[in-house]
Amino acid sequence: MTISQTRNVGLPLMKLVRWKGVPILQQLHLEEQLLRTSSENWCIINDGANDPTIVMGISGKPAQLLKLDSVLNDRIPVIRRYTGGGTVVVDCGTVFVTFICNKDAVPGLQPYPQPIMSWSSLLYALVFRGFGDFSLRENDYAFGNHKFGGNAQSITKNRWIHHTSFLWDYEARNMAYLKLPARAPEYRVARDHLEFICRMKDYMPRSVFVDRTIKAVETHFSVRPVELEAMETNLNSKFPHSTKLLTEQELEAAAFESHFEKALSHSL
Repeated sequence: MTISQTRNVGLPLMKLVRWKGVPILQQLHLEEQLLRTSSENWCIINDGANDPTIVMGISGKPAQLLKLDSVLNDRIPVIRRYTGGGTVVVDCGTVFVTFICNKDAVPGLQPYPQPIMSWSSLLYALVFRGFGDFSLRENDYAFGNHKFGGNAQSITKNRWIHHTSFLWDYEARNMAYLKLPARAPEYRVARDHLEFICRMKDYMPRSVFVDRTIKAVETHFSVRPVELEAMETNLNSKFPHSTKLLTEQELEAAAFESHFEKALSHSL
């Protein structure tokens, strides 16, 4: 038995899935099904999404969050996911990390949003040790006062999920699809997107981030790698996902409503 294996004796099992370029809609569908139908702990690391996509939280309203004329003109897909949280634009520069756990997987962890957020920040403090001034700022991961990771969660009767979109890199033009949200963290102080966020690549190599994340997970779990194909054979293809891709008609209707409300306010 190796030293690493000895260290992991007695730790709960976590299955690790490493992907590269899996579409974010496919990832969210798999996550949701694992959260609601599996009884195992999972860590999913998806290194990049090939196509630029906007992902909103479950209660997100396109007219309030997006510059819909540009979104429609550039034919950018918009997804409403099954978890809460804010709106992000993801692409090949985004690294996704997801934890799906049973409520008793982490000893002493209360299954509520803030304790889960605090636990995750301690785990990532190990990942970023020696790389930048990392902290949990309200519900964001930040270097100093610049956000580089957006979080969302969902908690069920027996399980919880915490997933993060990490901005290892981003295209400035993609950030122009997002409006300044009505509710923003205090530390943002009304900065626009490009002043508010930063690129992880300015702080650490991409492969180092992924490797150190796995090592940090191994301090809490006995990690077992699993292939995507092995996962999909055990999943129900007819599972009723709540995550959905918004149709062009839905986005056009939201844009029409936004224009109508703006015209009405001007007339008044």
